[in-house]
Amino acid sequence: MTKATERTPLVYIVAGEASGDVLAAGLMKSLKKMTGGRVRFAGVGGDRMTAEGLTSLFPMSEMAVMGVFEVLPHIPNLLRRIGQTVDNIVELQPDVLLTVDSKAFNLRVQKRLYARRAAGQIASFPLVHMVAPTVWAWRPGRAKTISKFLDELLVLFPFEPSYFQEHGLKTTFVGHPASEQPIGDDARLRARTRIPPKAPVLGVFPGSRRGEVRRLLPSFGETVRRLAPRYKDLRVLIPTVSGVADMIRDGVEDWPVQPVILEDADDKYDAFAAMNAALAASGTVTLELALAGVPTVVGYKVNPLSVPIGRMLVNMDAVVLANWILKRPVQPFFMQHNCTPDSLTVAVARMFDDTRARADCSRAADELRAVLGTGEIAPSDQAALAVAKAAKLELVD
Repeated sequence: MTKATERTPLVYIVAGEASGDVLAAGLMKSLKKMTGGRVRFAGVGGDRMTAEGLTSLFPMSEMAVMGVFEVLPHIPNLLRRIGQTVDNIVELQPDVLLTVDSKAFNLRVQKRLYARRAAGQIASFPLVHMVAPTVWAWRPGRAKTISKFLDELLVLFPFEPSYFQEHGLKTTFVGHPASEQPIGDDARLRARTRIPPKAPVLGVFPGSRRGEVRRLLPSFGETVRRLAPRYKDLRVLIPTVSGVADMIRDGVEDWPVQPVILEDADDKYDAFAAMNAALAASGTVTLELALAGVPTVVGYKVNPLSVPIGRMLVNMDAVVLANWILKRPVQPFFMQHNCTPDSLTVAVARMFDDTRARADCSRAADELRAVLGTGEIAPSDQAALAVAKAAKLELVD
């Protein structure tokens, strides 16, 4: 047997933020099962990918920046890390490259590798990206651009393939993993955190990036301050990620209700089940909350210098995913100057008090699961199958 046939296939994966870490970890777990463990991983990732066997090339947190002016101070380091990642991929010659979300970083990696491949400088291996650029929300021209240097795109929403297929890019709908998120245990979470069975619970999600937390936590905290006298024995839960947990702890020290901060990802769904309402930064978590039926108010702020550019380029109706998919305002959204404690307090109180709003959230959860699922095969398995096919991995029965 030759060394080539003895070689265990290598899947190189790059994820740059918490949601991508979760997606990639689920895919890694599925690939290990499908191949009987005959697969290796390299790349960049976070805690969840590390738990599945990845040793990250550098800390994933270095990539978690967004917004035009937020990115500017980090450009030298990001360019250095892009170069380092490309060089590492070239050195390892994987059977497939999979980049997950974090498009500002990952698509630059893909484009550089495509150029090297086109110039005959490296061997050919498939260039696959997971999580489509939101061309339906802003800059639709990106669909044509990325179709020039990717071999395949894995998308999470059923309405996305047509945007890219018209430009000749192989596009596979794999489903959104949140469509199969587990139902949490309210009683278990309350018992562990010593929250009384009937105490009202507000979930607070100030974001997974430090810039988001810095801009949103003060307004969210003032909202809690105003809600506390209205709801007797109000409790606050903040499920978060390790990269911003210490920052959140420092930021909530003067809150009138001391939150329970949950860093363990396994606690998240139990926390959802315990919540009467939630206040969240725009992002993947708002879709997860919608799927859990939690009445949610969404707020967001960016660097003020980014606002004029964002207003020109972004379809604001598409920022909150549940609202965009269902074409109705399931989750009230407050952006920038509208994201004030006054507005947030009124909206969150309605979520606590209005039974019709709560009933609509429950209906929306059922509708979203139907739209985002793929049937009997779990989204992580669908994505793993696509990657395995691209890499020509041998699957076990």
